[in-house]
Amino acid sequence: MSWTIDPAAAAAALETLRGAKTVLMPTHQNVDADGLSSPLAMRHALAQVGVDAYPVITDGDFPSNLKFLPGSDKVLVYGRDELPAYDMLCLIDCADRKRLGAFVKDDPSRLDGSVPIVNIDHHKTNDRFGVVNIVEPDASSAGEIVAEVLRLWGTNTTTDIAKCLLSGIYGDTLGLRTPSTTPQTLRTVADLMETGADLEPVVDWLFRLKPRSTLCLWRHALDNINWAGPIIWTEMTRDGFEQCGAEMAEAEGIVNFLSGTQGSRVAVILYQDEDRQGWRVSLRSLEKTVDVASIAKYFGGGGHPLAAGAHLEGGPAERAEFIARVAELVAAAPAGK
Repeated sequence: MSWTIDPAAAAAALETLRGAKTVLMPTHQNVDADGLSSPLAMRHALAQVGVDAYPVITDGDFPSNLKFLPGSDKVLVYGRDELPAYDMLCLIDCADRKRLGAFVKDDPSRLDGSVPIVNIDHHKTNDRFGVVNIVEPDASSAGEIVAEVLRLWGTNTTTDIAKCLLSGIYGDTLGLRTPSTTPQTLRTVADLMETGADLEPVVDWLFRLKPRSTLCLWRHALDNINWAGPIIWTEMTRDGFEQCGAEMAEAEGIVNFLSGTQGSRVAVILYQDEDRQGWRVSLRSLEKTVDVASIAKYFGGGGHPLAAGAHLEGGPAERAEFIARVAELVAAAPAGK
C-alpha cells in the first residue's frame, strides 16, 4: 500500500526543528535498529542546517550490534551521560511516550508539553502527541518515513544518512520480509544503496553475527516455553540475562521465531524489568485476523496489527492473569490466515 507525506507537515517539522538550539531524541525502550538509526539519520540531516541533535538511549543499554551505525559515538546513554540543555524533543519510532524508560519515569514533566515535540512514527496506535505529527501507519518503518521527510526537505543524502536509513528499514522489515514491505519500500532501499549504503554490513550486524551469550539466552527462552490455549509464550528473567552475560538486544528475533510455531496463533514474550517489578511484553502473530495491536492497547500498549507491545506491572500473579486474558482475546478473534 502506497502512502505519502503532506509536504506542509514536512515543512512544518523542518521549521520547528530549525528553530531549536538543541534537539533531544530519546529512543523507545530496548531500542532496535529502526529506533536508533532513524534518529541518527535525523541528527546527520539537522547538522546540515546548523541544529545540534542527540539520540538518547533511554534504558541504559546500548546494543553492541548497533555500534556500526555512523554517528553512534555521539549517542547518549541516559543515566551515564549528562544530557545537554535542550529546547526541543523529536520522537522517532515511538508510538507511546510511556515507552521512554527512565527518561520519563524519573521526570514526567519532560513530556508535559512545556518542551515542543516533533513526532515521527509508523505505528497505528500513535496518538499524535506532537506539535507536528508525521505518522504513516502504512510505512514499513520509521526509517522509510524519515527518508521521505529528508527528500521533501531537500537534504543532501550522504552515505552516512543512507547507511542509517537502510539499517532502520532492513531491521524493521526483518530483511524486507514483513507484510509492510511494499514496492515503495524497495524503491527507497534501492535509492539508499545507490547513494552508497552497503547492504552487507547491515545484514551481518543485524542478522548474522552473534556472540555466544546470544545462544545461551535463546536456550533460556526456549527452556521456558509454555502454552496457553492459542498462544505460545515464554519469559526471559533478569537472572537469565545475567547468567548468560547477555544484553537485552540479544533477545531480538526470538518472538518472531516463536510466532511461526504451528498450533499457535500468537507468540508472547515477557522480558523482566531490571528492577524485577514488571515485564516488557512483545506480541507477534502471522494471522491477519488477529490484531495484536488492539490486544496490546487493551493493556495500555500499542504497535502494529501483527507486531505490538505493552508493559505489565507486577509479579507472578499479574503475569498469569495477563497470559490468561491474552489467550481469551486471541481465542475470540476470527479464524483466518
